[in-house]
Amino acid sequence: MTDHYLGTFPVSRRTVTRSAVLGLAAAFAGLGTGATPVAADGPTAADLVLDLPAPTGRHRVGQQPVYLVDPSRPDPWEADYPVRELMLTVFYPARDVAGSVPAPQLPKLAASLFGRVMQFSPLQLPAAGVDWGSTLSHSDLGAPALPGRWPVLVYSPGGGDPRGLGTCLAEELASHGAVVVTVDHPGDAAVVEFPGVTAFRSGRVRTTVLRGDPRDQPSLFRTMIDARIADLHFVLAQLGRASELPLPEGLADSLDLRRVGVYGHSAGGSAVTEVLFENREVRAGINLEGYLDYPPALPGGTPEAFPVAASGVDRPLFLLGSSGFDREQELDRSWAEVARNSGRWVRSARIADANHWVFTDCAAVIPQLQIAGLMTAAQRDALVGAVDPAVSVPEVRRAVRQFFARHLATW
Repeated sequence: MTDHYLGTFPVSRRTVTRSAVLGLAAAFAGLGTGATPVAADGPTAADLVLDLPAPTGRHRVGQQPVYLVDPSRPDPWEADYPVRELMLTVFYPARDVAGSVPAPQLPKLAASLFGRVMQFSPLQLPAAGVDWGSTLSHSDLGAPALPGRWPVLVYSPGGGDPRGLGTCLAEELASHGAVVVTVDHPGDAAVVEFPGVTAFRSGRVRTTVLRGDPRDQPSLFRTMIDARIADLHFVLAQLGRASELPLPEGLADSLDLRRVGVYGHSAGGSAVTEVLFENREVRAGINLEGYLDYPPALPGGTPEAFPVAASGVDRPLFLLGSSGFDREQELDRSWAEVARNSGRWVRSARIADANHWVFTDCAAVIPQLQIAGLMTAAQRDALVGAVDPAVSVPEVRRAVRQFFARHLATW
């Protein structure tokens, strides 16, 4: 795959020191630094193979990975990386392809390390007993694009999560007639697989520097959010030059950049909300349980509101949360501020009997882990809640789809 050094977006963001990053990475025993993980044990025949719910729209879905490089800024996590690399997946309405095979939820090398990495994240998914590489999506890799004029939606996942955990919702939106671009934020994302090595990066896979909840590490949280905001601005700028991207034939001409929306989960929700505020080309946004302030540097200090919260928005913003989130009071502080300063432009809702990761593929996956004995009922409730996926998956899909359909007119 061709390296794409495409354009710049002049955003200056704060970074953490290399020593802080390496200190966090060293805490991850057995995987070394975030750039060069060791090989993981392979799956066994007895390992659980997970299923993802199929999209409900009338269109088949295709997907295409895209590698981007922003030469205007260094990597915020690795001081020796002179440029910022990103990996995307583009989901889109596709024509039928006889005999096609759905793409995996996670790339092969990334999947081989996923369980080992996620046991150290707030998700604490099992490191063994699951064949993460065998979970299939419902989209065909490189399928021919269906001609049309499609709205464009950009997705940022939760802190530490890979873009692959947003597959179900992305496929749902694409099946109803949208192009969805999911973004990995390397250094932050759990596992990112690149198409090759570089002069500064010796491995094809890069693992996260995050350990635990980044909200409890103020300087790290700021770096993560600021890096994501810059990443998303860059991605949006490159979509304006879509003909230069390695997309299936005809897809670049099908992007309707007059109808651009953003959505994100947790840290991704935080970042996309600020991008909605800063980028006038974005017409609507959905924040899936992401804070809109920076935590205080010292205990007892005052949080610093994002500019979007302090000033408000003048375009539609949907704040969608879960009823079981254990930091709801902390979240509501900044959500109330942006609503107060935005008037009619902000609406909010919560998913009943649900918890923080109900907005991701975990809504469907974690109940399967519980049934297989790989997760307790208490663990399930702490992650996605007790709500049945037959209820939560359609509810989240419908809420997101209807919001964008309303505010990206004619979709």
